[in-house]
Amino acid sequence: MNRFLIILCGLLMFPKALAAKEGVILLHGLCRTPASMTKMAETLENSGYVVENVGYPSRTDQINTLADNAIGKALKKPQIMACSKVHFVTHSLGGILVRSYFQKRKDPRLGRVVMLAPPNQGSEVIDQIGSWRLVRWLNGPAGNELGTGENATPNKLGKINFECGVLTGDRSINWINSMIIPGKDDGKVSTKRSTSLGVKDYRVLHVTHPFIMKNKKVITETIHFLRNGTFSEPS
Repeated sequence: MNRFLIILCGLLMFPKALAAKEGVILLHGLCRTPASMTKMAETLENSGYVVENVGYPSRTDQINTLADNAIGKALKKPQIMACSKVHFVTHSLGGILVRSYFQKRKDPRLGRVVMLAPPNQGSEVIDQIGSWRLVRWLNGPAGNELGTGENATPNKLGKINFECGVLTGDRSINWINSMIIPGKDDGKVSTKRSTSLGVKDYRVLHVTHPFIMKNKKVITETIHFLRNGTFSEPS
């Protein structure tokens, strides 16, 4: 009886010990490294999340293989396995990896996904110059799957089947790509093609594709979606 009272008092005094922390897996974009997501990772950790900032060889293989390897290994990390819920924050290609992985798998711990500048309907840049030898070499197999045609990988993945928010940009520092892309764009992907069926919330901010993940407003909105399932009202 005394032992029971001691345990009960302990739980009442430290209720947070009862709840496992929530985790966030970060996936960088094509030709990038985990260093590009460092600011995002640090802010998420300071906000109380367990963070796994994943590195993967984005130029070496096809999307489905990269997804299986990167996400499969991340979900088996001890600190992530101990989490009650696992969210994802992705940049560019990373969002397509998440779609590919969970198209054929389910995980009861899967929480919310925030995609930053994802080519959810592909990019016209790949349509126009993806066949160039230098571009094919730079992008690797995965990058060359990101066209806008019906047989391009993003357009074969179907409706997004998890709670997803998309943040994208309408500012470009790559005027050559922007000449190829119709409408507003971030230098890589048009604002129109960044979203997809099944996206729960969507915002366009005045940011560029390469640096969207470092933007203070983007980081704030990312955390808001992870906590609430929506972005904040536009200012």
